[in-house]
Amino acid sequence: MKSLQIHGKLDMRLEEVAIPEPASHQVRIKIAYIGICGSDLHYFFHGANGSFIVKEPLIPGHELSGTIDLDPSGEYESGTHVTVHPARFGKSQPGIESRPNIWPEGNYLGSAATWPHTQGAGSEYLVVEKTMVRALPDSLTLKTAALAEPLGVALHALNIAGEVRGQKILVSGSGPIGLMVAAAAKIKGASEITTSDLLESALTRARELGADKSIHIGTDQLPENYYDIIFECSGSARAITSSIAAVRRGGTIVQVGMLPAGDQSITIAPLVFKELSLLGAFRFNTEIDEAITMLDAHPLIAKAITHTFSPDKAVEAFEVAKDSAVSGKVLIEF
Repeated sequence: MKSLQIHGKLDMRLEEVAIPEPASHQVRIKIAYIGICGSDLHYFFHGANGSFIVKEPLIPGHELSGTIDLDPSGEYESGTHVTVHPARFGKSQPGIESRPNIWPEGNYLGSAATWPHTQGAGSEYLVVEKTMVRALPDSLTLKTAALAEPLGVALHALNIAGEVRGQKILVSGSGPIGLMVAAAAKIKGASEITTSDLLESALTRARELGADKSIHIGTDQLPENYYDIIFECSGSARAITSSIAAVRRGGTIVQVGMLPAGDQSITIAPLVFKELSLLGAFRFNTEIDEAITMLDAHPLIAKAITHTFSPDKAVEAFEVAKDSAVSGKVLIEF
């Protein structure tokens, strides 16, 4: 089978490898689509995602859809349309029993955080445990279903924030995750959704997905003490400082975007006298199930997909995905 493998910085190859065989508790999936995520971009363009360095060939991809190719147990029929929860949760700890996404010692498809690396879905076939499989409704296309993982991330961020209905919301950063947050917040009844970005093209995509207003960073001014909830999706320290100024007293900021490793300069004093809640949101727990339902009910979300490439054009796909001026969510179709 064909398999995309990142060997290091700017070194990605489409290689022929053996088709994997599932054990009795596993299934083999014929991959239809994978989405290119920010972590995938870091692994290719930098050879590392933060402190997680590519030390062996890494198959990228944790956003995926496909069909069941083989289930030794017979539970799933061949051809069943599915997506996959990409996490294998680790060990529970006191105080976080209900939050497996932050348990230690877990792993995630397409990640160099573990050794050996946890290989991803960027191949013609993928073997995973049956517990990770999610069957799709017949009305949901495989192409749209590739958005289930990033939409799950967005829904988890909304759940971290609490009730969004009737709230004035700012989404800081209008990349693929920001687009998912804006779309989900609109569906869940936010009274006003503003998105911000450095690029007008990204803001245009956000408005197509339901944003009421947009702020072009560097041109427009962010209001101060205005928003009830801010979802910071850009992973920028400056954006966090701006969010602290823009959220109302007693408001909430959810940090969704991953910041670079190392110290960051953030103006934190207003966090104290405004009594703000600054919360982190990491991946998701069960929200992928809600994401599947939401994608099926609201096909407009698929507008976030702007490009589709074949595996032999993967390097070009990654170049396009890196350029937020021209792309939203970029898929590779197997």
